[in-house]
This record gives sequence, C-alpha cells and structure tokens, in this order.
Amino acid sequence: MSEHQHGDDCGCGHDHEHEEHVFIVTDDEGQEREMVMVYTFESENNVYAVLLDRNDPEADGVIFRIEEENDESFLVGIEDDAEWDRVTAIYEEIARTESEGK
Repeated sequence: MSEHQHGDDCGCGHDHEHEEHVFIVTDDEGQEREMVMVYTFESENNVYAVLLDRNDPEADGVIFRIEEENDESFLVGIEDDAEWDRVTAIYEEIARTESEGK
C-alpha cells in the first residue's frame, strides 16, 4: 500500500496550509517533545527545517538538517559549529524579514 503524497494541488480535499508535520524529538535531558515543522530553507545544497515545540510555541525554535537515504527523509542534529552559525544567521534574517513584512 502506498502512502498518498499531499501537495497544494493534489485534489484530495485536505487543507494543506494548516496541516501540521509533527515529530517526536528527544532533548538533551531525555524528555520527548512534540515538535511541529514550521519552516524549511536551503543553504549550500542542504535543506534545513525549523521546528517549534507544539506545547510551547513561544519557545525558541530548533533547526535540523534534513537528509535523505533510500527515499526516506529524516532530521539530523547540526554538530558543526560553522554550519550551525551559518544556518542560524540565515534563519534569523528570514525571521527578521518576515516580521518586518507583517
């Protein structure tokens, strides 16, 4: 059985603008949190996802790199300091630009 891939014009009748992509993420203390993907962006041939805590949307977001293997996507923590600095600067610029546009 294949899974239906949703898109903006797939015609399935779902409202895709409000569909949440929820992930269970374990933090450094071993606590599981429901995280919602709120934004994705690209940098240097990688795709990154910004996730917010579903139960605490005012908390700071977390950025993960999205990697693909065998047609499956998964989230990977960013360990490299230079990569982390680069993607947080990009996201801060995106967030600043969006808040100015409101």
